[in-house]
Amino acid sequence: MTRSEAGGIKLEPTDRVALIAGSGQLPVDVAEGLAKAGKPPFVMIVGGEGVDPLAFQPYDHMILPLEAIGDLVGLLRRNRITHVIMAGGVSSRPNLRRIKWSLALLRVLPRLVYKLTKGDNTLLSAFVAHLEQSGFEVVGAHEVLPDLLARPGVMGKVQPRTSDQRDIDAALEAALAIGRLDIGQAAVAVGGRAVALEGVEGTDGLLERMKELRNNGRIAGIARGVLVKCAKPDQELRADLPTIGPATIEGAHAAGLAGVAVEADRAFVLEFARTIERADALGLFVIGLDKAARR
Repeated sequence: MTRSEAGGIKLEPTDRVALIAGSGQLPVDVAEGLAKAGKPPFVMIVGGEGVDPLAFQPYDHMILPLEAIGDLVGLLRRNRITHVIMAGGVSSRPNLRRIKWSLALLRVLPRLVYKLTKGDNTLLSAFVAHLEQSGFEVVGAHEVLPDLLARPGVMGKVQPRTSDQRDIDAALEAALAIGRLDIGQAAVAVGGRAVALEGVEGTDGLLERMKELRNNGRIAGIARGVLVKCAKPDQELRADLPTIGPATIEGAHAAGLAGVAVEADRAFVLEFARTIERADALGLFVIGLDKAARR
């Protein structure tokens, strides 16, 4: 595998890619992108995430329960895997009573359990390091599908107002703050101050909570507002880039927000055309923030 200056990858004839697929549309898009590049993946569907195996029917695939994580390295080696891509959400945790214990798992488990107490990003970084130490190259989904990354500037027809910049700045500052604590990637600001932060419930839950704040009068009389999603300051970019899609736009609109801002080149816009078309139809702006916006 070679990397281009644009950040994409070129797979060699001898490369074989495994896709560890969590929930959401991103793993499906990654699998399709690999197939179009002539490298259909071996898909390992993370059990317990409600992923429909039919979405990966065209490819070699299997379901890997979280309790069988100790078998992962052996499975990758037996299938002659050289590169691993992780895509999609993993919100569940293994049932310790059902874990398939092995010598390989016992070697890495103390480190993973310790990292789990520190936060999701720290855990993902440890898991990536474990795969690399086992001889596999871990590739970011954004390196396979760079066209899905958010672009700099306004991506649709709706332009933000000058007053919206205060909300963008406030929400970005709050999102970076919780990112430093490895809590979440998103925040909502209204009237120039952060009013809601992403937690374990994810962005959909954050927007649902924001809608409730509108309905119960906690921010009554203050119009507009912005959702900002950004990578955590120490983000493991190969495992958990921020993502928005049509559901994000619907949730932002239901919450009474004026728009959504994400980091350009460091966030996915899934179903790009549909997402932007829906934002245009609902009157929401979607903007990609450049690196200078981070502080």
